[in-house]
Amino acid sequence: MTIVLIALAAYGLRDPSPIGYFRSAEAEDRFKAAYDEAMDALPEPDRTLDVRTGYGVVRLYHFEGADPQAAPLVLLPGRASASPVWADNLPGLLEVRSVYTIDLLGEPGMSVQESPIETSEDHANWLHEVLAELPEEEFHLFGLSIGGWTAMNLAVHRPEMVASVSLLDPVMVFSDMSGQAVLRSIPASVKWFPKSWRDGFNSWVANDAPVEDEPIADMIEAGMQSYVLKLGAPQRISESQLESTEIPVLAILAEDSRMHDANAAADVAREALPDATVKVYSGASHAINGEHPEEITADLKAFLDGLE
Repeated sequence: MTIVLIALAAYGLRDPSPIGYFRSAEAEDRFKAAYDEAMDALPEPDRTLDVRTGYGVVRLYHFEGADPQAAPLVLLPGRASASPVWADNLPGLLEVRSVYTIDLLGEPGMSVQESPIETSEDHANWLHEVLAELPEEEFHLFGLSIGGWTAMNLAVHRPEMVASVSLLDPVMVFSDMSGQAVLRSIPASVKWFPKSWRDGFNSWVANDAPVEDEPIADMIEAGMQSYVLKLGAPQRISESQLESTEIPVLAILAEDSRMHDANAAADVAREALPDATVKVYSGASHAINGEHPEEITADLKAFLDGLE
């Protein structure tokens, strides 16, 4: 039975397209309706930007916050979650700095992929091109899950405009993903499997927290069902790459994360980045940003204040 399920999943994921896309106009409409509902929980952005890069058009939202002349925060969400995932965090973060949120290119969201993104360098290049089009000269990156990998990957490959990197339970930075996380993600990515399977995966990631009738969870499920990812798999950032990074790093890990062994990841972070600030939040799941928004804001503020 297991072999049959793997074969069905492989067939369902078979697709020759080199770039990500919505499966149909109906699927795109379903996702955008869920996205709009989830966006209602955010403060009103003062600017909406669509920035053209060599890899596609990237959607950003700008929110003016405290100290608008200082280098802003750039928020990078997790897989399939886009800008609305920051609803619980934005009010506090805006008391620290102005903020850009980005819908990751090649993920479900308002960004539109137009060229293949295959290598770690490709992932870094599109984000660097976005930052280069913005008026500020440097930025404090703040990434959740795969957004944490995206931030650290930029710091490794194109650090020119990166003032600091803050990571919330990042995957593929300090440790590999757990085998259980990889296996559970396979059926959740097959469009014709029932919604309950995707809801079940999202609940499992949040350590069994309920996800039904939650706008952000509904958006994530709609993205998983509606959008076909065509991205090069994130390559684990090596310890030698971490050791060569001179950019200040704040790493916040979720002790009970099911995506990886957080304590082992923290050990790697402390060893490879001896000057980094590394914290492990007791009892936190991979949904750490929604569980500890005030604590995260306080730690981020203290970290940024220490850079001045």
